Amino acid sequence: MTGTEQLESLYSVMEETAGLLDITPSRDKVWPILNAYAEFLPEAVIAFRVATRDTSDLDCRFTAFPQGFDPYAHAVSSGLIEKTDHPVGSLLADLEERFPIPCHGADFGLVGGFKKTWTFFPVDNLQKLSDLAEVPSMARSLGENFDFYARYGLEDKLSMVGIDYPSRTVNVYFLGAAAECYQPETVRAMLRDIGLPEPSEKMLQHVAQSGGIYTTLSWDKPGIQRITFASLLPDFQELPARFDVEPRIEKFARNAPYTYKSAGKGLYNVASYAGGEYFKLQTYYQISAGSVEGKGLLGPGEASPSGSGA
Repeated sequence: MTGTEQLESLYSVMEETAGLLDITPSRDKVWPILNAYAEFLPEAVIAFRVATRDTSDLDCRFTAFPQGFDPYAHAVSSGLIEKTDHPVGSLLADLEERFPIPCHGADFGLVGGFKKTWTFFPVDNLQKLSDLAEVPSMARSLGENFDFYARYGLEDKLSMVGIDYPSRTVNVYFLGAAAECYQPETVRAMLRDIGLPEPSEKMLQHVAQSGGIYTTLSWDKPGIQRITFASLLPDFQELPARFDVEPRIEKFARNAPYTYKSAGKGLYNVASYAGGEYFKLQTYYQISAGSVEGKGLLGPGEASPSGSGA
């Protein structure tokens, strides 16, 4: 997918997908990103994600970059984002030096441009949170909240790190959490521990079906800013029947395009933050045979299509 014709085809898919949400992509933002990462796109997992907290943009995610290739440094050198002296700009390189990494991903808004990177750890070699806390550029709030993670048995189940450059936040993802972590009383306790609102019954029902957890931290604020529970959707077209969704998101779920033969794979994430709850729907457009799917790393925080968790 390195030729102009192939990139134009992918851009057309992005326009079509964004149109389901009444969003108009910015070609000036998207086209340089496609060009910058073009060599990786044939083997990439490509996904789209919308969040009900802000439906003004549609995110696109590429998961394709091998260890040794820094998608953030490449974004800076390609003029996709400005270099920063803030520790957020050093974290990915520091992770590369210290951890086994099968691959990275990158995330951009079709309106807003380059936003995030994702760094995966082997699913059969999950990492220790204490090692991440010792990384020089890591947000201090991780170490300051270590007792929370240890209390719920997450300290040795680190599967991925997501870095959001505009917001200067970092997500830490966990797989293999104990079943109790998804039970109503434990979820209520988790949210109380980090000062978040009491979960709704709808959220608790969703969490009971989840298979992954991640939290959001900031360099500039203490505490855990957000907690999210993720579930794999074997067919994202089933979402409207399983959950109440607004008409635009229902249209997106029923019509988002995909290139593989089986039902469209997706993720449904529910998040709690100081302002309440919201959800995120991620749909997969491309899952190629030579991609990270074979490593059990379909995308941020989730298992392969045949897996049972997210």
